[in-house]
Amino acid sequence: MTELSKAPALPQERRVVTAIPGPKSQELAARKQAAVAAGVGAVMPVFAARAGGGVLEDVDGNSFIDLGSGIAVTSVGNSAEAVVRRAAAQLELFTHTCVMVTPYEGYVEVCEELAKLTPGDHAKRSALFNSGAEAVENAVKIARSYTGRQAVVVFDHGYHGRTNLTMALTAKNMPYKQGFGPFAPEVYRVPVAYPFRWPTGPDNCAEEAAAQAIDQISKQVGARNVAAIVIEPLLGEGGFIEPAKGFLPRIAEFARDNGIVFVADEIQSGFCRTGQWFACEDEGIVPDLITTAKGIAGGLPLAAVTGRAEIMDAVHSGGLGGTYGGNPVACAAALGAIETMRELDLNAKARRIEEIMKPRLEKMAQQHGVIGEVRGRGAMIAVELVRPGTKEPDPEATAAVARHCHQAGVLVLTTGTYGNVVRFLPPLVIGEDLLNEGLDVVEEALASLG
Repeated sequence: MTELSKAPALPQERRVVTAIPGPKSQELAARKQAAVAAGVGAVMPVFAARAGGGVLEDVDGNSFIDLGSGIAVTSVGNSAEAVVRRAAAQLELFTHTCVMVTPYEGYVEVCEELAKLTPGDHAKRSALFNSGAEAVENAVKIARSYTGRQAVVVFDHGYHGRTNLTMALTAKNMPYKQGFGPFAPEVYRVPVAYPFRWPTGPDNCAEEAAAQAIDQISKQVGARNVAAIVIEPLLGEGGFIEPAKGFLPRIAEFARDNGIVFVADEIQSGFCRTGQWFACEDEGIVPDLITTAKGIAGGLPLAAVTGRAEIMDAVHSGGLGGTYGGNPVACAAALGAIETMRELDLNAKARRIEEIMKPRLEKMAQQHGVIGEVRGRGAMIAVELVRPGTKEPDPEATAAVARHCHQAGVLVLTTGTYGNVVRFLPPLVIGEDLLNEGLDVVEEALASLG
């Protein structure tokens, strides 16, 4: 893999020149504490100054290997050339009209691209929004309008956002839901096929989990009452869980047989992240609706719901929208990001990242009993940490690994329902040398656990 950074002025290197955090970051942290709500936390206590390719540089001059991509957002790299070029050109023309007042071509172009890229050859429509949570919430609105039903089915370990409805859809309480209720009604949660933790083992997982989920929907909710089934094809905040093969097709078939809208939440897993344009393609799933955000626009706020024309068009005129949804600058950035994905074949880059990461992490798992499982696809890879010899989650070890990496100049993220998963989301343009160096530090972090 060659170095694909469009920011040659930013050296592609790990460099730690101060304590972490450095003095300038500490000064900014004090200002943040005085001005920013305490509920807005941070993974790593440094303040960014520049980023590009596979690195992030802080205000103190430290350069971190970026294995987080702003939570899968800057897949094309930070300040990617095509993103900057197109967004800058749009900034000079106009920054806003509101598409519901006077539309503009960029919005239409993004929707046309989404129709080409998303699975299925049926007629499609899209609507654009600002965030992943907005996209999921609007997918539910659309499904309810189309079906005339109210119930929504979601899954254990799922994450769908921080608005009131999407908090109800989200499984994990802390930090997403604690103290924020009551939540939206008519939301029902069923089991997901989590191979590592399935009671009778991974071989039985897909069939048993699907049977349990379908039984619960049928008996406790009633299939004819369900507007939508919403699932992440590769669960993000729940711990990068890959549902056992066969589970998703069975759930999609059940939805189809019962007139339920099947919604694939691809907000974290979409746009080349898993080595395909969308993770649901791995098992040939063609969702009725697909929600996207994060990687769509190279760092600018944009999200979308794309789906079957007859479902999307069921909503009355004026029923979908928002003042900033599909902002023209964000749309221009999205067209630049998609251009970059095609030009650099970032699906192939994601698969190459998996080829590098998985064997190295699996070798670490053989040497360190704290790793219970290595999983994921493409550049969406994770390790689940447990107390050696058991499957008991070890969030303390997970936090220690992350701290070690941060102090050594590697940005990693943690996740998981039990807080015991280290997840890796490198920019798809990261150089192989940087990626391997980052993994060296991860290995050091595991060895430091003793």
